[in-house]
Amino acid sequence: MNDTELSETVHDVVIVGSGVAGLSAAVYAARADLEPIVLEGPEPGGQLTLTTEVENYLGFPEGVGGMELIQRGKEQAQRFGAEFVHGAVERAALEERPFALELSNGDTLETQALIVATGASARWVGAENEDELMGYGLSTCATCDGAFHRGDDVLVIGGGDSAMEEALFLAKFADSVTVVHRRDELRASDIMARRARDHDQIEFRWNTELLEIHGSRDDGVTGATLVSHPDGRPKEKLDSGEDVEHEDVDVGGIFYGVGHVPNTTFLEDTAVDLDDEGYLQTLEGMTTETAVDGVFGAGDVMDPDYRQAVTAAGTGSMAALDAESWLEEQAVESEAAVAVEADD
Repeated sequence: MNDTELSETVHDVVIVGSGVAGLSAAVYAARADLEPIVLEGPEPGGQLTLTTEVENYLGFPEGVGGMELIQRGKEQAQRFGAEFVHGAVERAALEERPFALELSNGDTLETQALIVATGASARWVGAENEDELMGYGLSTCATCDGAFHRGDDVLVIGGGDSAMEEALFLAKFADSVTVVHRRDELRASDIMARRARDHDQIEFRWNTELLEIHGSRDDGVTGATLVSHPDGRPKEKLDSGEDVEHEDVDVGGIFYGVGHVPNTTFLEDTAVDLDDEGYLQTLEGMTTETAVDGVFGAGDVMDPDYRQAVTAAGTGSMAALDAESWLEEQAVESEAAVAVEADD
């Protein structure tokens, strides 16, 4: 289908996002003959493409590369008839159906049902070499990659609940875990802070930040350069020309625990409910339905807690099944309305 046909057709289902949740939704929707359009967005494949090896996804006892898993999922969805389109949604008009999605390239797609599977992007800290080493010893997910660091000394960057969760999980595998925080007190909740402080394998480096990551893609992370200042926020001090202390440390892994940002900007002016952090809210109960009839959520965009490939895939299939049932209900209601008009 060319760009003109895409814009002139009212689609049954458009899936925004091509990570595990979006791909799972695409497989189920395509098998239901809904001919879904999948918008790949600016980061096709999502967060999983940053993981070199996935060991905890069902059906791959030897593990599988994150990129390979995404590619397999895309091929599977295409096999059943899903069509992939590169583009990001700038604005969603959800006041009436068909919904209208304005894309970054200027095109507009219309759809009866919408599945939002745009994920959540991990915050990075701007350390030197983080682009090169993300997925090669640098990670944003301890539950995904922590087991690769058995016996290592690792750093966790951050001071909130996310960082404490990462540190506590990593302490099961690593020889030592050092939490690096730019201030001298934690932002984490009291209970999470206490658990981390009381753990024998977790240490804290206060008023310290990560400046540079050492290593290569062949060797992985081998160390880091830290900067510290007694008044905190040492990178700001460094940028303003003040003296800060530099220290090189040997570590086998670094984990960012500074939170995630759900990719829901295009929904901010709609009736879809978002929480205070921007995560999409689904209705109560076992459903992917949202406050807007015909809009469904799947994956990390509506899940700030688990953030696993397998849970994202599960909610993706749920969203497709919910969308299929909803479309069938709409068709029945439409037929009934036509029959009533004919009787009149």
